Amino acid sequence: MVEKAYAASREFLAYTQEQVDAIVAAMAQAAERASKELAEEAVAETGYGVAADKLQKNLLCSERLHEHIRPMKTVGIVHEDVAAKVLEIATPVGVVAAVLPTTNPTSTAMYKSLISVKGRNAVVISPHPNAVKCICHTAAILYEAARAAGAPENVIQCMTHSTFPGTQELMKHKRTGVILATGGHGVVHAAYSSGKPAFGVGPGNVPALIEKTADVKKAVADVVRGTTFDNGTLCSSEQAIVACESLRDRVMAELKANGAYLVNESEAAALARVMITPNFTVNPKCVGKAATAIAQIAGISVPPGTRVLVAPLTGVGRDYPLSAEKLSPVLALYFTATFEEGLDRCESLLRFGGLGHTCSIHSRDDTRIRQYGLRMPAFRVVVNSPSTLGSVGITTNLPPAMTLGCGAIGGNVTSDNIGPMHLINLKRVAWEVVGQASLPAALPSPAPLSMNEQQARMPAPLNMSTINKQTVAEIVAQFAAKHPPETKPAAPAPQAVTPPSAPPPPPPAPKIVDFVSESDVRVAMNRGEKIAIGPKTIVTPAARDLAAVHNTLVMHHRK
Repeated sequence: MVEKAYAASREFLAYTQEQVDAIVAAMAQAAERASKELAEEAVAETGYGVAADKLQKNLLCSERLHEHIRPMKTVGIVHEDVAAKVLEIATPVGVVAAVLPTTNPTSTAMYKSLISVKGRNAVVISPHPNAVKCICHTAAILYEAARAAGAPENVIQCMTHSTFPGTQELMKHKRTGVILATGGHGVVHAAYSSGKPAFGVGPGNVPALIEKTADVKKAVADVVRGTTFDNGTLCSSEQAIVACESLRDRVMAELKANGAYLVNESEAAALARVMITPNFTVNPKCVGKAATAIAQIAGISVPPGTRVLVAPLTGVGRDYPLSAEKLSPVLALYFTATFEEGLDRCESLLRFGGLGHTCSIHSRDDTRIRQYGLRMPAFRVVVNSPSTLGSVGITTNLPPAMTLGCGAIGGNVTSDNIGPMHLINLKRVAWEVVGQASLPAALPSPAPLSMNEQQARMPAPLNMSTINKQTVAEIVAQFAAKHPPETKPAAPAPQAVTPPSAPPPPPPAPKIVDFVSESDVRVAMNRGEKIAIGPKTIVTPAARDLAAVHNTLVMHHRK
């Protein structure tokens, strides 16, 4: 399949911008027409999400995405800076290996195919094993439309027998140009370990801060809409509410009005047991399920119309499992006395499995909105809108995308919403603008010294027979006059000498850190040091993987 895709990409090089745009338009129109059918197929095959919401995702990745990428120049000279005398020429990456998830199968197939073909690339799709039928059906619809519009043969292909070893071969193939990986940590790690350029994404653990000036009614409705959208299958869906203490009564009333069920302490413990595995991953049986279905799995009785389960928490980390990413309509709930405490709480949530991804704030105070944006370690900060819809460009002007980069802090190569321009390389043609005559002249090299000149410049050797105590004393005196001694504090009173038999004092106990990122591990590796961690230390997945290879983490128990 990769060899066929490579041949298609070579043929694609001869196409004009007009030909490419006509092919992409035909693909988008075909995808839009089939959006409802494919949304229903995705839910039927995977058991995840809501068909009506998957329809919205499909329309985002067909109609809305096409509208966004249509004006982009991706063929030939795409930019010319006349003043600087530089041309930029688009060069396709060739073959795109597209690894797809089970949570957003059909929309991601549309999205990755459209942005690949827009850049004159061929794409080979590796579907999730639990979503092969709906993904391959989507690919077939797109391919048929592309071929009818004149695209090269085999420009879009889909693996009908999907295995992890097969996906690895796809990613490592010599003809593969770049990898677009969406899925769990194992898939993304394999993409980055393949030796090929890769765009992967990290997990999201999205906090929604409701600041005291917010429109509370809209803010709570937005958060509930975000976390229930397609039953929370997008990584940018809200995972926690952090609200000002003064808004407690209003927030609780609005949550109830929006179909929330507040779990008690024992119910929260039962919920945590069924939702979060011992390895702090989400139980697949709970991903993308309705709140009522999750409650039933946990043995919790809730009213029939319940839309979201809400768990009040007092902390973040492994002692509070529901503070992690849940990929379902389940929210953690926090109240803080001050705005600064709210910032701290939101940052801690992001650092517990959501670095670089997405966060949101609901506020009418522009200064505090900007303060939040500057502080949060996330590359999409959504304001006064559901984070789920805002992050992917449904309710904001962010680029429509289903692959959301988390930047270096999230272990990704970019923080962008991935689009066609990430799948082309820019060749630059630059004319001379500074002539050789204008360059500064190089300093002349000194002429080499002859042997006689070198000997003449050497200091005369000392006549050791003339050196005596008086001469040495004079030299020392001259040196001392030029280098007066530093004033030093008086020496302390003599201390009793410890008997040799006394044992040395024990070494100080290592300082156990509360959080470890990948950059912390790299710093420790460079210094040849170990990092002391405890049972409650938060370690990011990327940091744990790197530390395991180099044996950097040492477990200690506080006494």
